[in-house]
Amino acid sequence: VGGKFWETISNEHGISPEGKYVGTSDNQLERINVYYNESSCKKYVPRAVLIDLEPGTMDAIRQGPYGELFRPDNFVFGQSGAGNNWAKGHYTEGAELIDSVMDVVRKEAESSDCLQGFQITHSLGGGTGAGMGTLLISKIREEFSDRMICTFSVVPSPKVSDTVVEPYNATLSIHQLVENADETFCIDNEALYDICFKTLKLNNPGYGDLNHLVSLVMSGVTTCLRFPGQLNADLRKLAVNMIPFPRLHFFVVSFTPLIAQGTQRFKTYSVSELTQQMFDSRNMMTACDPKKGRYLTVAAVFRGKISMKDVDEQMSGIQTKGSNLFVEWIPSNVKTAVCDVAPTGFEMSGTFMGNTTAIQELIKRISEQFSLMFRKKAFLHWYTGEG
Repeated sequence: VGGKFWETISNEHGISPEGKYVGTSDNQLERINVYYNESSCKKYVPRAVLIDLEPGTMDAIRQGPYGELFRPDNFVFGQSGAGNNWAKGHYTEGAELIDSVMDVVRKEAESSDCLQGFQITHSLGGGTGAGMGTLLISKIREEFSDRMICTFSVVPSPKVSDTVVEPYNATLSIHQLVENADETFCIDNEALYDICFKTLKLNNPGYGDLNHLVSLVMSGVTTCLRFPGQLNADLRKLAVNMIPFPRLHFFVVSFTPLIAQGTQRFKTYSVSELTQQMFDSRNMMTACDPKKGRYLTVAAVFRGKISMKDVDEQMSGIQTKGSNLFVEWIPSNVKTAVCDVAPTGFEMSGTFMGNTTAIQELIKRISEQFSLMFRKKAFLHWYTGEG
């Protein structure tokens, strides 16, 4: 997912796979240093640290189209793998690697002039992303206690399952995220598959297609950090507006308009169509139905040449028409940001983040699966064996 995100934003900023600037507009360079460092030979290098407990994935990224872009020292990996075991990632294997990871993270943090926070992409179902990912978050929290930590977490889903022990790994991870992360964007494989089948009409979606969808949302969420706009929001503003209680920081996300990778759009969308699609549960990348809960808060990021008046009208319209979808004890629930630069291949787009009570469906689902196995003490010896 992380690799795909860098591909998408390199495209938006006009950075070639070799790290050279090939773009056309000043906007692309104006805030380029938010995500890239410029080296002495005019090469732009992502401020990214890539971590895994086995060398396989790293090699895939290195050999991929954007392999040359990343800084070689920033690949940190072990040899053994976590074998889908959260305890291995968090306590044994991960703990051995974490110091060298923190050294690289510290070095990246020191080279930035005004560090706002950290952005972490991981999955919650496996051993490395879940176990070691949450260990990394708690270490960053210890060392950089006043910076934002924002995670893009891929939540396991029953229909698309890699491993039997996903409910264990996810439960242990969510417990950590509640305590240590500031904002968590929940992304769900099942919802992504549904979007691929139903909306994009793909017959055989692979992980490439899923990651492409996630990277669109990540690009939308981070737009305001990367481009100048009329109404700007950064990670901290977003958090202040989105989180009424510190533990309730799990967001549902959606992106619109959704079109398959590599196809051209045939119709132009209006702001009202974008807004309708944003709030449509079919576009949600988290498998829960917002109609079953209520929104505490919502943030919407519009991109492209868009009139502020239209946006304001649509947003207030949604709050009046759908007032029963929002809680009544937060008077203005919707925060809007508008950025003038549309994503590559779109004229305008919208990214939506919602803090809704419907997210409990997803957490309930994991906890039910957890209880079924835990009651019978199934697979527990793998975890107790690691301490």
